[in-house]
Amino acid sequence: MSTVVLIYVLSKGTYLRHARGIRAMKSVRNVVVVVYTVLLVLNLWCATIMPHNFWCDVIAVSTLLATVALAAVVAERRIPATTVVERRRVLAVGAHPDDLELACGATLAKLVDTGHEVRGLVMSNGEEGGNKNMRPDEARHGATFLGLRRLDVLTFPDTKLETVTNDMVRAIEAAIREFEPDVIFTHSAHDQHQDHYAVHQATLRAARAHHSILCFESPSVTRDFDPSVFVDIDGYVDVKVEAVLAHRDQAGKPYMTPGRVRGMAAFRGAQAKNTNAEAFEPVRLLGSAIGDL
Repeated sequence: MSTVVLIYVLSKGTYLRHARGIRAMKSVRNVVVVVYTVLLVLNLWCATIMPHNFWCDVIAVSTLLATVALAAVVAERRIPATTVVERRRVLAVGAHPDDLELACGATLAKLVDTGHEVRGLVMSNGEEGGNKNMRPDEARHGATFLGLRRLDVLTFPDTKLETVTNDMVRAIEAAIREFEPDVIFTHSAHDQHQDHYAVHQATLRAARAHHSILCFESPSVTRDFDPSVFVDIDGYVDVKVEAVLAHRDQAGKPYMTPGRVRGMAAFRGAQAKNTNAEAFEPVRLLGSAIGDL
């Protein structure tokens, strides 16, 4: 039993899919690894050195009790499912493969869990900032982990998106026509990365007739970024951290670290008079469009 639990918890793929809906899943995982490693060693000792011993019976019972306790902790920490009055469609548009996770990954995960349909559209494969063969797959892995219904990664030129503005507008227009989103997320105008600003402008042009556009916060926003819409992401910070860590090609960059992600969530949470939050600037926002967001 100890071996099975350890293999399951240490196998990133299956475990992460199941742990996605557990609050503080990394802390739970660390405790499980420590406890079951000790139990595994003790059970091996009983099986090979001291069979039919009183202490072996105690160890066996302890293993069973630990499993029951683990099940109780997981049940207590599960993020509760919420029934929504009206299901919304949300389209998130980013410039690079890691932008959505970094900027609004927790919000997207929460929207999925609340029953809304979320899709992503990424303009480039990030070839100038990393491995163009790895980054699209990492983006898809991150999107799958967050629960997005679909993610499209396009191949417009990384770092030069302003040179293909019209093409991006057409791509975003096509996504809007097909999906008919209630709310659109994209980069802010107050962003010093030229690609982020280009995507912001292209999204506003493509969604010129749309009523609800929220601009998310990238690591490269300027001091002029002035959010007035905050989403409570308490319970989803670990989810965001894991989604960001899915982008292994970008590991080592300071804004990709768990500490930075948690720090920003806490900072925006303090602004929102809450524990953790993600922040957005509204271009315009129709109250009836956001519903239970």
